[in-house]
Amino acid sequence: MENNERREQQGSLAFFTVLILIIQVLGLTAVILVAVWMGSYRGGFAWQSDPAHEFNYHPVFMVTGMIFLYSDAILTYRVFRNVKKTYLKAIHGIIQGVVLIFTGVGLKAVFDSHNLHSPPIPNLYSLHSWIGLITVILFGLQWLSGLISFVAPQLSMRARQTYMPHHVFWGLAILCLAAASAVTGMTEKALFTDFYSSFKYSSFGMETYIINFLGVTIVSLVALVVYVVSRPEYKRQPSPEEEHIQLVH
Repeated sequence: MENNERREQQGSLAFFTVLILIIQVLGLTAVILVAVWMGSYRGGFAWQSDPAHEFNYHPVFMVTGMIFLYSDAILTYRVFRNVKKTYLKAIHGIIQGVVLIFTGVGLKAVFDSHNLHSPPIPNLYSLHSWIGLITVILFGLQWLSGLISFVAPQLSMRARQTYMPHHVFWGLAILCLAAASAVTGMTEKALFTDFYSSFKYSSFGMETYIINFLGVTIVSLVALVVYVVSRPEYKRQPSPEEEHIQLVH
């Protein structure tokens, strides 16, 4: 009986490892695809001297930060299950801090590309921009609430345990919103480009395939992250020392 349980556990962990590897491959693929799209098909990158091409930093930094790195931050407690919780908090918080930096650069790029354009392009007029702004605001609040609750906690152990499921839920909800924002933004960019240039989305050229594969990659990555986090067998179990601290509190 014990041997069967051990084999099942080993098989489950092996499948978990495969899932994590697939997620990493999907994340890197998404970053590469968006960089190739912006770099090779949309004219490359520039800063404020060329607002049109400054925009190209926006999708690259947002996909890298809010999709790839944020997914890794969410998975920290699942992947490093044998690492002390203090170190996991630091890794989780640092990765999310990097996500904030990437997001800030991505937002500056898109606002600059609108405000410095001649004539200026209105900001926050599309569904993509509304979903994106809501996502970024929620992410900032999530990061701040996690910092207050778990890194420099003024809350009791009971309050932290009560808040934890909400923290996990909103972490996944924000990742799903980030995916929705990315997909709507890609569609908007494709249609906007189709309208103003020789690129025709309906012609099924190479750029069309890159856009579609990018969207499928992002959706697949997010779906797998939600699956991994929602499975109880992949949840990190507290160490004896952590269980003792909880009992004391």
